[in-house]
Parts: sequence; structure tokens; C-alpha cells
Amino acid sequence: MDKDKIIALLNEDLEGEHGAIIQYLTHAYAMGEGEMSCELEAIAREEMRHLDWLAETIVELGGIPSLKRGKMRMGGSSVADWMKNGVLLEEDAIAPYRKHIELIDDPKIKRLLKRILADEESHHADFEHFAEKAQREGAEDIRGSRTDRITRALNWGIEHEYTVILQYLFQSYLTTNKEAKKELEDQAINEMQHLGWLAEKLVDINGIPGIEHTEVDRSPRTADMLRADIDIEQKVAREYDRIAGETEDPGLKNLLLRIRDQELYHAEVFGDLLKEEEGNSI
Repeated sequence: MDKDKIIALLNEDLEGEHGAIIQYLTHAYAMGEGEMSCELEAIAREEMRHLDWLAETIVELGGIPSLKRGKMRMGGSSVADWMKNGVLLEEDAIAPYRKHIELIDDPKIKRLLKRILADEESHHADFEHFAEKAQREGAEDIRGSRTDRITRALNWGIEHEYTVILQYLFQSYLTTNKEAKKELEDQAINEMQHLGWLAEKLVDINGIPGIEHTEVDRSPRTADMLRADIDIEQKVAREYDRIAGETEDPGLKNLLLRIRDQELYHAEVFGDLLKEEEGNSI
């Protein structure tokens, strides 16, 4: 099989991992604190690792990792329904992985897909257990229906965090600057923390997190990537500062200011990297 066909198959798998991550995180946040939500977040982190492995392999083959989000199964009126949908989503992943293992003749890639498949089969069993447990124990969706200026602001924050997670990961896969790659990966992890903090706060105040993203910068040159990143971090830090100044909730204010300060830190890190990148290009 030629490289282009392999890349297409791996991107199909990557999109599936992306969809699974968002489905599982959405359900974990909706359940609040507890053993099952922690287990869901752990599975989502494993899917993130799969996405990373697939993206790195695609780049090694000369391809571009897809940013599309694959199939999700978000229906259902109860936690038990969500867990049953998790079973089905894992089945949606297992069948293509088995097929791609048969089709791809590269032994290294075949070995990677077998490794991922083993995780997905384990997740399938986990979700069968979760479905039975949720039915037996009556686990509930604890989200409310609050919709106001504060919930809209927090969902704006989630949208931003999701966008830059994708942006920094995408850039880390494509840049040839090893230091920039490491920093982009580190800051993407920090942005994942921000998304979780904001989603959990939204649920705490009876809102509903909406995990969607806006346009991702796809600049091919490292210097242009970093300029885009600095620009978005500075703009977003100002917005977090503004929102914090308008809230009377001390816990929320502290959270927003903490995120603001970390965004400013990201901008400074990217600024140093840009200076080095520009100096090396002279």
C-alpha cells in the first residue's frame, strides 16, 4: 500500500480518536465528581495518546494530521444510555482498526495499530461495566439549564481552550524546531487543564459546557505559527481579565485570573521562541 493510502487510513483513525475524546469528556463533566467520571477522563487521556501516536506517524510518512472530529454518539437521556453509547463508539473504532491492520503492510504501523486496538477492546469492556453500574446505581446528569452572561463567558473560554489545544498540537507535529515542539506540547497540556477547570466550573453553577472550537491557525512556518500564538494568547488574556472584573463570584474570579496569568506566560514563552527562530533564520 502506498503512503498516501496509509495516511488516509491513519487520518480516519485519528478523527475517530478525536470524536471519542470529546464524547467522553463531555459525559465526564456532566456527571460531576465521582469514580465513573474519573474513569471516563482516564479513558479520554488514553484516546489522546492514541491521537498523538497517529499524528506523529502521519507526519513521519509526509502527511498532514486531520483536525476533523470523527463520529460521536451523544444521544441518550441517562448516564446508562451514555455508557451504552460508549460501548457502541468503541465498536465503531474496533472494526476499522482491525481492517486497517489487515490492509497496511508496514510492520511498524501494523504494530502500532495492534497496540491501539488492544486499548479499544479494553475500553469496550469498561463501558459495558459502566453501563451496568450506572443502571444499577442510578448515576445522574448533574448539569443545569442556567444561561446568562457568566455561562456564555465560560463557554467562550472553553471554545478558546479547545481551539488552541488543537492549534498547538497541530503545530507541534509540523514544526522542525525541537524546542518549539516541546513547548507547544507543554502549553497544549496546560490548555487542556484550563478547559477542564472551566467545564467543571460551568457544571458547578448549573450550566452546560459546550465543547466546540473555532478556526485553527495552520501556518506552515514556525515563525508564523508563533506569531499567531502570541497574538491569540494576548487577546485572550485581556478577555479573561475583563470577564474576571465583571464577576462577583470570588472563586470564579480567582480561576479566571489564574488562567489569564498562565496565558500571559504562554505568550512570553512563544515570544522567546520567536526571537530565537528569527535569529536562526538570519
